[in-house]
Amino acid sequence: MNYREAMDYVEELKPLGSVMGLETMRSLCERLGNPQDHLKFVHIAGTNGKGSVLSYISTVLQTAGYKVGRYISPAVTDYRERFQVDGRMITQSGLCKYLEPVREAAKAMAEEGMAPPTLFEVETAVAFLYFLDKACDLVVLETGLGGSLDATNVINTTVAAVFSSISMDHMEILGDSLEQIAMAKAGIIKNKCYVISAKQAPEVMKILRQAALLRKAKFFTADAAKAKNVKSGMTKQHFSYDKYKNLEISMMGQFQIENAVVAVETLTMLGRCGFPVPEEKLREGLVQTSWPGRFQVIGKKPLFIIDGAHNEDASRKLAESIRFYYADRRILFIMGMLRDKEYDKVIRNTFALAEHIITVTPPVRDRALSAYELAQAARQYHDSVTVADSVQEAVEIAYLLAGEDKETVVIAFGSLSYLGELINIVEHRDTIRRDSHGRSGQN
Repeated sequence: MNYREAMDYVEELKPLGSVMGLETMRSLCERLGNPQDHLKFVHIAGTNGKGSVLSYISTVLQTAGYKVGRYISPAVTDYRERFQVDGRMITQSGLCKYLEPVREAAKAMAEEGMAPPTLFEVETAVAFLYFLDKACDLVVLETGLGGSLDATNVINTTVAAVFSSISMDHMEILGDSLEQIAMAKAGIIKNKCYVISAKQAPEVMKILRQAALLRKAKFFTADAAKAKNVKSGMTKQHFSYDKYKNLEISMMGQFQIENAVVAVETLTMLGRCGFPVPEEKLREGLVQTSWPGRFQVIGKKPLFIIDGAHNEDASRKLAESIRFYYADRRILFIMGMLRDKEYDKVIRNTFALAEHIITVTPPVRDRALSAYELAQAARQYHDSVTVADSVQEAVEIAYLLAGEDKETVVIAFGSLSYLGELINIVEHRDTIRRDSHGRSGQN
């Protein structure tokens, strides 16, 4: 199998969509020798903040000298981002190496009349083989959807089950109440593991605590309200938590304090079960942590920010950050949403901050909300909305509207699926501008 064949196989699997349940995943892993049973996991579930929490934890552990596997979804700029060891994504040849036996096992299952594994199940199996072969000390594993019936939940060797912010999302699959969603996510708690959760709504906390009690797991709350001396600048944020004074993070957005607190609490618990982290390494790892698509600055003239806010809770947090950092600035939006998300609530939470809204169609087969449909929804709240035919056109319109105004901020948000392309377009523009300025300066 070469890399092109690997990517063709990935495309073949996409139409299978997502299938909740562990029977197929268990059969697939058994045929591969159950690689997951020989690894130790930090398993992360939640509605928003999973990726950031994963990044803080894995970066600090790596800084402390541990070999750390990261499994994330979705990727932003490169498919191979899903599989990382010590912050470096899998090579093309490596992906082919581990995908080949998984494809053969999946083929055998289909020939025997079994349900074929979905793409996410195949990817999860690839991750297990990769991390075992690389002898990872710990794997920081992000759930795909939910928890109890998510393909990642085939694992039984969880050291810590971690919960970032839980809110309403994927209701058509997980349930239409916060309690149902929390119960689905609580399924990642394993017997006698550590459980660390961000401070949640009371009904969510009750369910998580009950699940931990049932499995004799030790429960800890990471309460961001206990973070003291919080200072948020344009490039760094500082806070104190528990015994740690003046911790520093480089990821922007007020919500990142909560994510960092969850990570600090988790790392403290990991120290109790054989994975200690010296304080200087904790500090070093936190400030080094970065994560694409989370209130990330990708351009400077004008200031260009991307964020993966695609549901009600995330859009509310995005709006809070915009108000905090850019209250007196002129704001332009680029929005791209999936039709199975609460895009109307996302618009309601954010529209008042924008002078102009540009809509795009994400490159997601079947699930994409067209730019025209999103614009129609946005026009219910805002009278200045433009439909872009492509991500490239959306960026061009944003730069045109921004002009030479140094106070303008462009914020692109919604589905992560289009942000990778947008990053490449903005970075390419910046490179061309720098080169042209350099040449003109030499004349």
